[in-house]
Amino acid sequence: MEPRLVGPGPYRATRLWNEIIELFRAGMPLRKHRSRFKSYERCFKASEAVDCLHALLGTNQNFGPEVTRSQTVKLLRKFLKNHIIEDIKGRWGKEDFQDNGRLYRFPPSSPLKPYPKKPSCGKEVIKFPDWNEPKAGTSQDHIPVKLVAMNYESWFKRHSIAIGEVPACKLVFCKELTQTSIEEIWKSMSLSRLQKVLGLDSLDEVLDTKLVISKHIVQNAYNVNKQGIVTLEDKSKDLPYWVLSAMKCLANWPSCSELKQPTYSGFERDVFKTIVDYFGQMKEPLLTFNFFDVFVSVLGLLQKHSKAIEALQISCLMLPPENRKRLQLLVRMMSRISFNKDLPPLSESVRTRTLVVQAFSRCILCSKDEVDLDELLAAKLVVFLMDNYQEILSVPSALKSSIEEHVAHLQRVQFQKSYPEVYRVRFPTPETEAVLLPEKNKQKPPVLMWALKKPFQPFHRTKSFQM
Repeated sequence: MEPRLVGPGPYRATRLWNEIIELFRAGMPLRKHRSRFKSYERCFKASEAVDCLHALLGTNQNFGPEVTRSQTVKLLRKFLKNHIIEDIKGRWGKEDFQDNGRLYRFPPSSPLKPYPKKPSCGKEVIKFPDWNEPKAGTSQDHIPVKLVAMNYESWFKRHSIAIGEVPACKLVFCKELTQTSIEEIWKSMSLSRLQKVLGLDSLDEVLDTKLVISKHIVQNAYNVNKQGIVTLEDKSKDLPYWVLSAMKCLANWPSCSELKQPTYSGFERDVFKTIVDYFGQMKEPLLTFNFFDVFVSVLGLLQKHSKAIEALQISCLMLPPENRKRLQLLVRMMSRISFNKDLPPLSESVRTRTLVVQAFSRCILCSKDEVDLDELLAAKLVVFLMDNYQEILSVPSALKSSIEEHVAHLQRVQFQKSYPEVYRVRFPTPETEAVLLPEKNKQKPPVLMWALKKPFQPFHRTKSFQM
């Protein structure tokens, strides 16, 4: 059975889980083993299972070579817990799987995970707000009219309007384009673009769009410093100063004089542990539980680099501003650490890049409910974030331009309907411009007398003048 790329869409984690089980059962060699003077048919050692599954995950484009042996052991423990495998005595569930010579086998049947059933609610169509729709109960045909006693002045005004001397005031139904309206436009167009990039008929099964805060999107798009990092309105939600200093220390190693602390052997490891402990105690990952399914779905686009970048740009733009800022700072530090040759090794057994991914992947992405592949999926996403963080954590320029053009168009339309005469003067069309500014007859410039004179010709004597 050949591995295949599981693309974006609902239940991607479940689809991946089922595929890995099928690949593992098809690819795991089974043979006779002896244990305590007894032979067992069609079984395998625990270490053999680790070898097989680790190689399978490393060559699978859904996971890749970043999967470690320890992560493979953890996955096999989940296999044992879910009765994908059992020991040679038929025990499963509570047994602890170790990377050793213990014997295991496949049970007669290994049921795959069923897909959760959700009530069909139809395809979601993301609509733009209709700013020209009149409010309920404000029909022009049912406007209450108050009777006014007529006098000469009121009669004269009405007569002047009737004969065209005074322009009549027209009632225009047009909602005001407020900041809230603009924020809703950002949300609608962002969700619409994300749905298109993911190639889904609806975002319903990967994202609860009601939980997307439109104000957060606008803040993340415009409240940024020169480095593109989000600036928070509420400073109490910012990173503590000591955590920020520790992150700067490792990110700029060995130039970390800001701390003004004596360095010692292993100082960098203590600083790293301090940062890991802080982010590890968070109750919710930086990408939030609500966005887990949509980020897992984006992982199906990694083979299409530009689409994956755009989908992650939009998804990260929807995060709470404090989460986005912490993600920007953390991923930037992780990337610099993993490529800094001057930084001493942070572990004796694991290379720095792998250690960084293992240390922070769960605080960046994880599921609220237990998902069997969430650790591998988080590692896959974090590696891609580290390698492309500058592009991913910037505001998508094409989306921003299209939204700003749309808002500017709505503002022009609103102005045109509210003040049509002023609009025709300020924004004339070729037809109205011809009426307002009739072309004057162009007079030819006066002809200069010297321009009519022929150039000087030398005097030639004719025969009549010849002597």
